[in-house]
Amino acid sequence: MVSPTSRPDTAPPRRLGRRGFLGSAALGGATIVGASSLGALDADAAFAARGPALDPAVTGVFVAGRIGAVRGTLLYVAGGSGATHHVRLTNATSVWKARPTTADAVEVGDGLYARGVPMPDGSVAADAVWVNIVNLRTEIRGLRRSRIHLVHHHRELVGHTGPETAARYAGGALTPDLGRLRIGQRAQVLGAWRPGDGSVDVIRVTVGH
Repeated sequence: MVSPTSRPDTAPPRRLGRRGFLGSAALGGATIVGASSLGALDADAAFAARGPALDPAVTGVFVAGRIGAVRGTLLYVAGGSGATHHVRLTNATSVWKARPTTADAVEVGDGLYARGVPMPDGSVAADAVWVNIVNLRTEIRGLRRSRIHLVHHHRELVGHTGPETAARYAGGALTPDLGRLRIGQRAQVLGAWRPGDGSVDVIRVTVGH
């Protein structure tokens, strides 16, 4: 690695802010691996309080809606107000769909929650996207080896559990032990919706909060 004193006649390079990185990536002019400069990618981060970006030059924006079309790296997202948002996936974009994955996992019909920076053409260059993420208040109605039967807004819902599923009891630390879940408990469920059958992959289940 070149040391800072190797070229004393040359001024140090200016730091390229996150907007510059994402803008270059959106235009195909950079190869950037990984994204988290605007914050964490994990499922909890999607619903956390929106803190300041690590780069003070960046104004982050959020887009939520249903994906109506995928054209190359551009997603056409129908928002709740009827507007269509253009979300651009770059080689800097991190993608979560029940677990960290790639842009190839994003499909028409998926729900999307994206965080990124606005581009001059009106699109949003995404730093991170969460696909089909849900945060539900439920009641536990049944427990099976790999399923939790839930009720949400008077509708039955199947939650699929797996190796990544963790529970939090009465404000304690996350644990993979689901053995303390009980029928009748009210539970906050964080997970990924399955559009095909309306069930949910459970990532976090919190009880006693």
